[in-house]
This record gives sequence, C-alpha cells and structure tokens, in this order.
Amino acid sequence: MSLAKTLWKENGDLSQRALEHRFLRSLKDGTLPLDSFKGYLGQDAFFLEAFARAYALALAHAPDQESLHEFAKLLSGVLEELKMHEGYAAEWEVRLEDVSPGETTLAYTDFLLSTAALGSVGETCAAMTPCMRLYAFLGQELAKELAKERSGEDNPYAGWIETYSDPEFEALAARLEGLLDRHAADTPDVRAAYRRAMVLEVAFFEANAETT
Repeated sequence: MSLAKTLWKENGDLSQRALEHRFLRSLKDGTLPLDSFKGYLGQDAFFLEAFARAYALALAHAPDQESLHEFAKLLSGVLEELKMHEGYAAEWEVRLEDVSPGETTLAYTDFLLSTAALGSVGETCAAMTPCMRLYAFLGQELAKELAKERSGEDNPYAGWIETYSDPEFEALAARLEGLLDRHAADTPDVRAAYRRAMVLEVAFFEANAETT
C-alpha cells in the first residue's frame, strides 16, 4: 500500500468524524443556516489563499521538473477554487476583503505555511494532502447520499457538494497524493504533519458550526 493510502487509512477516525459532523450533515440536508455557511465561506477563502501560497512554496522547492509542473497544476486548481468562493460571496453578499480569520483558521494557515517554508517537500505534501483527500471524500460521500435519497434539488448548497464530488477534484487530490508518495518517507514528522492537518480540518468545521 502506498504511503498516501496508508496515512489516509490510519486517519480514518478523523475522516469519519468530519463526515458525521453536524456542519456537514446540515449542509447535506440543506438546513445549514445561511449565516453559518457565509462564515465558513469567508474563513475558507482566507485559508485557500494560504493554501495557494503553500503550493507556491512547494513549487519553488520542487527537486525536479516533473514535480514543478505537478505543483503548478495544483496551484492552478486552488486558484480556480478561490474563484468559486468569490462567486458564492457575490451571490450571498459576503465581503471577503473584510473577513478576519478566526483562531482555528490561523492555526491551520500558520501550520501550513511554516511547514511549506521550513519543512521538506515531503512534509509539505503530508501537511497539504489531507485537505484535498478529505474534501474529495466528503463531496463524493455526500453526493452518494443525495443520490440514494433522491434529494438535493432544492438544496442551496448543492453546488458545494457538486464541486467536491467532481472527478476533476478527485484528480487533483490523487495528483497531490502522487507527490506525497514520491517525495515523503514514512517518518514520524511526515505522519505528524498528516495527522495535524486532519485534526485541523475537523476543528475547522467545528469552528464554523456554532450557529447550526
């Protein structure tokens, strides 16, 4: 089993906790209060800017030309994701430029950027892969649930689920996992970075679920 698959499997408790979180449950049901989603949207946009910068640092540290191109494709993907957030923000009148990051958001972005600046490329991949793999997992699982229930047509958050269940997003997650397998060794630091990112992912949903 590849390192990426091993780490994902070993952190299955956290991926399941995220899937069962009340924020995701109410998002899937379409009952998530709009103010909660607006708050999440602003925090996630701030996070994604840091995520893009972490990709840029990984690209700068890429040890070979193939990896350089792979990180460039991933950076392009997250910039497209930011455009989606800008579209949501315009639709629901969220001023992203006025967003102040919360403590949980800052904990995550500080962790990502410090790892990307000071750690190895492998450690950076370990810190970034959980976000991509988890969101692909969540999008696909929630889409399956909606299809089984034959619901979702009137869900205001259906677009969010469609974005993260899309095969193109799965391809981006798989690309980053490939870079993790290529550049990371199975070390305590790599395992700790992966686990830390998974913990912060769950904390991020919790921090944005206060009004659900």
